[in-house]
Amino acid sequence: MTSKQKTIKIEEKKFVTDSNISVKRVYKKTKKSNKEEPGNFPYTRGIHTGMYREKFWTMRQYSGFGDARLTNKRFKFMLERGQTGLSMAFDLPTQIGYDPDSPQSEGEVGKVGVSIASLKDMQTAFDGIPLGKVSTSMTINSTASTLLAYYITVGQSRGVSSKQLRGTTQNDILKEYIARNTYIYPPHPSMRLVGDMIAYCAEKVPHWYPISISGYHMREAGATATQEAAFTIANAIEYIQTCLDRGLKIDDFAPRLSFFFCCTMEFFEEVAKFRIVRKVYAKILKEKFHAKNQRSLQLKFHTQTSGESLTAQQPDNNIVRVAIQSMAAVLGGTQSLHTNSKDEALALPSQEAAKIALRTQQIVAHESGITKTVDPMAGSYYLEYLCDEIEDGVWEYLKKIEKMGGSIKSIEKGFFQSEIRQNAYRLKKEIDNDQRIIVGVNKFQEKAESQQDLLSIDDKIEIQQNKAMKKLKQSRDNKKVESALSAMKNAAESDRNVMPFILDSVKAYASTGEISNTFREVFGEYRPKEVF
Repeated sequence: MTSKQKTIKIEEKKFVTDSNISVKRVYKKTKKSNKEEPGNFPYTRGIHTGMYREKFWTMRQYSGFGDARLTNKRFKFMLERGQTGLSMAFDLPTQIGYDPDSPQSEGEVGKVGVSIASLKDMQTAFDGIPLGKVSTSMTINSTASTLLAYYITVGQSRGVSSKQLRGTTQNDILKEYIARNTYIYPPHPSMRLVGDMIAYCAEKVPHWYPISISGYHMREAGATATQEAAFTIANAIEYIQTCLDRGLKIDDFAPRLSFFFCCTMEFFEEVAKFRIVRKVYAKILKEKFHAKNQRSLQLKFHTQTSGESLTAQQPDNNIVRVAIQSMAAVLGGTQSLHTNSKDEALALPSQEAAKIALRTQQIVAHESGITKTVDPMAGSYYLEYLCDEIEDGVWEYLKKIEKMGGSIKSIEKGFFQSEIRQNAYRLKKEIDNDQRIIVGVNKFQEKAESQQDLLSIDDKIEIQQNKAMKKLKQSRDNKKVESALSAMKNAAESDRNVMPFILDSVKAYASTGEISNTFREVFGEYRPKEVF
């Protein structure tokens, strides 16, 4: 079946409102507006001609806590209730390359995500989950290469080749230096690891998104919508240039670049941001990098509702906040969505709260009616005004960053950090002065707050993980581990792609900490300069 025949078949399905009013695929003011068609350059109106009429976004709830066994149980619970993709959260030791038995890990094992210290943990986390059918996203950056190697190896052990795997590793190290701080190595060797992974995936894991370039964390740190869009695109330019400098061709890897944005409470501004970030990115890929493949020009993004906007006070109100934000993300054309749970200002999501968050997405998809037509917000005078203002601001920032020498130079100068900090301070002052109302915080407060059933992580998890690590190191072939790590170190000291060597180390049961420490020996650790 040709794509044209497929489109015709889709159009035969009738979409109507509850009052039986016929709904067209797309609406436009005049024939002149054909230049801005959904599915066509510059993709302001969406990257697909049919959008959610053809397929809903991936409902990908962020999960992971304690050990691999508990996380596997939560994965299965959410999949059984209609979740369509997995999203994996890791604890801090895993994120910054320390094993559970390291002194630096004390008190943090399994607390803000799952502890994955070896291949055995990854095997347990995905026990009984069909890796060839489920798409998995991993929020991991400094140790992304290691975690992807675990995932590839688990797949291979079950007869699923790397060419069948689908998913995403965040792997965006630049935003770590700007807003999140779970970096390990200095920027240049970190970028080398990112480039190695993108190059490896382009050849060996073709359906994987090796990087998710993230504005989310900058927005949560205090960036405006315009700053989030501009700084994310600036970082994307840096990653693209890194890949080009190592000899890759733009259309060999650009179709598998993905993005991750925040969706917060300023409803129309968030919708406008998503439209403009697609438009600006498409123009840059076409005009600056001369991409020819249409898929290279399409900005594909995951959205998470804003954790920073949630309140510990009156947490049930957060259900409403998340519903509003998820509507904005869908109206903005997201490809994937995580909806925060109502209790996330207090603890990791409880099972019941996570289910309500998933149901929020399902209600938006199946009951709201906004998925029946493509780009239902088009034509709003207010929205178009916001689009114009954001677009002007994004181009202005991009020119300024280019003059500074690009993202890395701008980060080293503290430019991004300073811009975000100033806006965060402005927002905080507005709340403190009651100029910005947060329901339940500075207005409509209640003296007696209802009790919440919160998820708590048992401290025994850390003891269990320490014992498991000790047992692993006693049972494995340590000479094989040493040999694999030595070969990986030699590759890191040369210009060879390190991914095959990480895979060999993982298969020998080297730990997350051992792999990271080997790279520490070669690259050193990053210590930022104080920026005031």
